[in-house]
Amino acid sequence: MIKFEHSVFALPFALVGALLAWRGAGSPVANVPAKVIFILLAMVAARSAAMAFNRLLDRHIDARNPRTAGRHLPAGLLDVRFVWTFFAVTVGLFLLAAWLLNPLCLLLSPVALAVILFYSVTKRFTALSHLVLGLALGIAPMAAGIALTGQIDFRLVALMIAVLCWTAGFDIIYACQDYEFDRQNGLHSIPVRLGIAPALRVSKVLHFAMIAGLLWLRGAYGLDGLAMIGIAITAALLIYEHSLVKPQDLSRVDAAFFAVNGWVSVVFGVCWAIDILWLT
Repeated sequence: MIKFEHSVFALPFALVGALLAWRGAGSPVANVPAKVIFILLAMVAARSAAMAFNRLLDRHIDARNPRTAGRHLPAGLLDVRFVWTFFAVTVGLFLLAAWLLNPLCLLLSPVALAVILFYSVTKRFTALSHLVLGLALGIAPMAAGIALTGQIDFRLVALMIAVLCWTAGFDIIYACQDYEFDRQNGLHSIPVRLGIAPALRVSKVLHFAMIAGLLWLRGAYGLDGLAMIGIAITAALLIYEHSLVKPQDLSRVDAAFFAVNGWVSVVFGVCWAIDILWLT
């Protein structure tokens, strides 16, 4: 039901957020290895809880959609009570990780849960559901920075917005394949509101905004050439992603969504981590 490897989408950005907060902290940060482990636990637990909640709320919709009817809940491969139990356990693990990190993390943990769970209901009433999903992933870098340092570095808002734009952009692409089903069943999305071709143009604008945000962030932290290389490769991958999807041909949406975006996060994370840790 939940592919843990898909946590790679947000995780590199979260770790970069933690490293940038560590770089900008005014005092030494204690117990960094332990905090990184708790950040990883919080990330995987939060995503797993959000995905389980989404599958539970959408199970009847998924059963009607030929593309998703084979998922575990609508296909009867998993019991609803088991998934609710899994959801409760992962929420508990997330709260435990927040408690182990610092008081500010624990204080803000209900806010984080509210954001990531709220996405699951948004497509029932707003076409802006993609932006809510973007926010759910976008808060990860800021949250990881708070987790590592116990402070808020407001420069990380730029990274939060960049991840929001990136996520909303690729989610619009993904939603194009459900255009007919969503339109017939009263579900909301940018493709349903605008049509597939205009929606893909909105996705391009959002991805352009992501690159602009990353360029500002690089300057704000005074990073060097490898960070710029990471941005350049990210931009090239996004251009390639958009070349795979055409309004009249959505057959390569999965390749654009899963493979390319996985590489975006990994390449960005590696380039920026090396720059932050060793080159500056």
